[in-house]
Amino acid sequence: MTKDALGMKGIRSRNHNGRLRDKRDDTHMGTVEKKYDRDFNVRSDMQLGTFLKKNQITSLNDLIESDLGQND
Repeated sequence: MTKDALGMKGIRSRNHNGRLRDKRDDTHMGTVEKKYDRDFNVRSDMQLGTFLKKNQITSLNDLIESDLGQND
């Protein structure tokens, strides 16, 4: 298996225009919290898209770069 681009872990799926695909909006927040070791203080079955819309955040990347859910 070859890597998709320099510095990437593996092959990433892309949209029809060649850009990397965004994380699915129906991903559960419990999965995001576990993967990034964060606690967003929401139900684990809340969908990522709902959380992002509610907090006016445009993407998972922006959420992870924010201070939300940081362990103090």
